[in-house]
Amino acid sequence: MSPSAAASAESLLSVANAPDAARQQRGPMRPRRLLPARSRLGARGAAMTFQALDAGLLLLLAYVSAVAAADGPLLQAELGRILPFVTAAFGAAWGLRLFNAYAYNLAEGLHGHLGRVAAAFAVAAVAGFAAVFLFSTPRAVAAVAIWVASALALVSVLHVWGWERTRVWRREGRMTPNVVFVGATPNAQALIERALESGEVSVLGVFDDRHDRAPASIKGVPVLGDVDALLSHRILPCVDRIVITVTTSAQGRVRQLIERLRTLPNEVTLFIDVEGGERRGNALSRVTGAPLSFLPGRYDEERRAFRKRVQDLVLAVVALVLAAPVMLAVALAVKLDSPGPILFRQRRHGFNNEVVTVWKFRSMRHDASDATARRQVTADDDRITRVGRFIRQTSLDELPQLLNVLRGEMSIVGPRPHAIGMRTGQAEASRLVAEYAWRHRIKPGITGWAQINGSRGPVHTAADVRRRVMLDIEYIERQSLRLDLWIVLMTIPCLLGDRLAVR
Repeated sequence: MSPSAAASAESLLSVANAPDAARQQRGPMRPRRLLPARSRLGARGAAMTFQALDAGLLLLLAYVSAVAAADGPLLQAELGRILPFVTAAFGAAWGLRLFNAYAYNLAEGLHGHLGRVAAAFAVAAVAGFAAVFLFSTPRAVAAVAIWVASALALVSVLHVWGWERTRVWRREGRMTPNVVFVGATPNAQALIERALESGEVSVLGVFDDRHDRAPASIKGVPVLGDVDALLSHRILPCVDRIVITVTTSAQGRVRQLIERLRTLPNEVTLFIDVEGGERRGNALSRVTGAPLSFLPGRYDEERRAFRKRVQDLVLAVVALVLAAPVMLAVALAVKLDSPGPILFRQRRHGFNNEVVTVWKFRSMRHDASDATARRQVTADDDRITRVGRFIRQTSLDELPQLLNVLRGEMSIVGPRPHAIGMRTGQAEASRLVAEYAWRHRIKPGITGWAQINGSRGPVHTAADVRRRVMLDIEYIERQSLRLDLWIVLMTIPCLLGDRLAVR
């Protein structure tokens, strides 16, 4: 990386309480803190959370009102007494979705948002009054009206809180997607202008393969360097999407950019420029105008990531409880066997090329520890202690990584995290296969598809690296909860039947 690019990277990743002048140099959309992608809130998940809070409140209010109207045991009450409140609650829930009350569009303003909430409760009132006239008596009209007014007030308070939370999360960089543009073009300028208006996306910077012709900034967003600077930039773990804004008529240039960027784990999007103001606006909205900063194509990813996270938390907690006695015994054995710390910490590649610190029980002599894996383990390696040989053969040394799972840095199942700078032969492993970084498109795991298919332990040749990468990519393409559970179940038999593997 050139000195200017390195300085830009350092500036972008400096502390959040830097002076205002320095913050302005980093661009008008740079959030207070640059958080890695795994640490930020999914837009769809946040909307579903707000929706669940509304549903819980509406059902509670309907239950309380139905109990009061039943004048006796609820299960023995007349249907006409309780149905209007239940119908009004479901009408409100449906109306909130119909009027898109979970968009939290900052450009619309709080009053506009509360107008959507009020429109939703107009639907609730119609539904509740219709149930009164069909199943109850006119005397219930006043009770339903009071319920609608009370529910509107309480739900409005909840939405004001949600509005404020969303605004804070976006300002802090916890929700707004981070993107960078490749191409200092009129397309990039138009997208940046739209992003500044909507506040729905953060454009962290612009890169251009013709950097010598590019301006220093576009609408205040800095031009951080050429494509080579992007490929090695420290900002990449915080970037959700790379958008190529070069005009599509330059087909050769676009193909060259796609080929160079395909080695990154970040999602790459080609912006298709179109003629005409309205059509162009629609195209721009696909990147900047969606509700709650939701980018097209991310819904399935967010849903899959949420399910996988829940699975990881459940399995990690259960595993820690069951393995606690074993972990205590291993820790004591490591401490008594050789001088040095019980745990070995190593910086490894995580999701989206984020650098994470992975924990293991120490299996080597402390004075021979190799944090960068420049020398991979071989049979009869003289650096490994007596206890270390046993815990490596049984993979008990990996158990502390359950703590990495709880911290959200790793998953139970995923590509194994490799040490930064790990070498295969005389070359760095990450440079032996063009698709190597693709294995970082998902969180690394304690076990994985490659491990149960024979690719375990060190990789000594380029062919070994290539096979592991292909297996990891196959897992990423096929990942599902069912496959994850199958890999977990197959891990122990594979360990017991693979004692000859060097680990």
